[in-house]
Amino acid sequence: MDVLIWSRLQFAFTVSFHILFPALNIGLAVLLAWLEWRLLRSDDQSYRLAYRFWSRIFALTFGMGVVSGLVLSYEFGTNFAAFSAATGNVIGPLMSYEVLTAFFLEASFLGIMLFGWDRVSPRLHFFSTLMVAIGTLISAFWILSANSWMHTPAGAEFIDGVFYPKDWWAIIFNPSFPYRYVHMVLASVLSTLFFVAAIAAWYQRQQREPIFARRHLQAVLLAAAVLAPLQVFVGDLHGLNAEQHQPMKVAAMEGRWETTGHAPLLLFAWPDQKQATNHFEVGIPSGASLILKHSAEGVVQGLDQVSPADRPNVPVVFFSFRVMVGLGSAMVLAAWLGLWFMRKQRTPPDWFLRALVWMGPAGFIATLAGWWVAEVGRQPWVVTGFMRTSDAISILPAQQVMVSLMAFVLLYGSLFVAYLIYLRKLVRLGPESLRPLAQQPDPSTHGSPAPARPLFGAMRSE
Repeated sequence: MDVLIWSRLQFAFTVSFHILFPALNIGLAVLLAWLEWRLLRSDDQSYRLAYRFWSRIFALTFGMGVVSGLVLSYEFGTNFAAFSAATGNVIGPLMSYEVLTAFFLEASFLGIMLFGWDRVSPRLHFFSTLMVAIGTLISAFWILSANSWMHTPAGAEFIDGVFYPKDWWAIIFNPSFPYRYVHMVLASVLSTLFFVAAIAAWYQRQQREPIFARRHLQAVLLAAAVLAPLQVFVGDLHGLNAEQHQPMKVAAMEGRWETTGHAPLLLFAWPDQKQATNHFEVGIPSGASLILKHSAEGVVQGLDQVSPADRPNVPVVFFSFRVMVGLGSAMVLAAWLGLWFMRKQRTPPDWFLRALVWMGPAGFIATLAGWWVAEVGRQPWVVTGFMRTSDAISILPAQQVMVSLMAFVLLYGSLFVAYLIYLRKLVRLGPESLRPLAQQPDPSTHGSPAPARPLFGAMRSE
């Protein structure tokens, strides 16, 4: 394979690894702010215990996000030097704003948030938690603005191969940015909600920390029951926006090769890129026309509108989109089913708790699938309509990029295993390990804790 493929694979791997940690941190920061708000209102110290438990996971994840994110900035210069030279006048300031606003804000208050208990007033500590939470949202704002500009460029002139800003408001609030930002923030929060639900369900099955488990299950299932349908609505708006500005991406998502009216909504197919056709199609007649044009006769564009060289990798986009939608639908169902169970009885049935444990990573998988839809779907353009990805790469020996990719795989794989081991340790210790010794339950009167079972794995043989 040539240097273009290796460079794209390397960036795809590193950004896919990195995005998991900011997504979790956005949701955890919101959770921590809610827990401390409840603590200030009720003076219930169990909220403080829960805060301290989740803040440890937040700190661990924050460190992983910072370390893995630094590499991406260097890859712009090492692997995509032509892109950096062409877009530096636009992308450079946007990334600088992210550092000057979000990163400095988080760095200023993170220490107080993590280590300021009993050293600052409760209100100042709560303010610090809010600032960190706001910092994560501001960081996502600038990152999504820069990335969305590459999808729907606006507010800049392209002269002699270089972009020059003309209207910063148009650059920042480019056509796809509002939809993509809300969609990503909701995805992050939903991913975190099901991550928290999985841990709470595991504690519930272990018969450990009943108040912690019940309270978190009630809160996250209620939040998910509202946010998951909202995410479906926002995703639909995002799809309509993409149909207007990036119709070939939507055509690849739908596996639609020909421009036609009465376009079916394909539930499953096997796209054939070389033959420009689908095999084993199963679809809803006129479904795509109804969704995209609000008319069964609406004509929607197909991939035949561009040459084969200008088409994205249809199988990757097609199947990634269905993974995202399938997991999103499962989260909507799980949230509403969980609320129904908790309304009918105090504790959900064991099979449902087991299902929640297995759904712990569902949001993150859906988030990755969504990013693959977005990024692969805009190919072969790195800046849609202006600069092709093949013109953006650095002139490097393909072997060097291949070797560095293998090094990243080994290094990041080791870091991820270490992260999971330490995360598992924190979860198995549980909030009870953070209680003062005088408040620890007495085994002689309360019985020994239930034996531990594997987390996010086979629960037990039955």
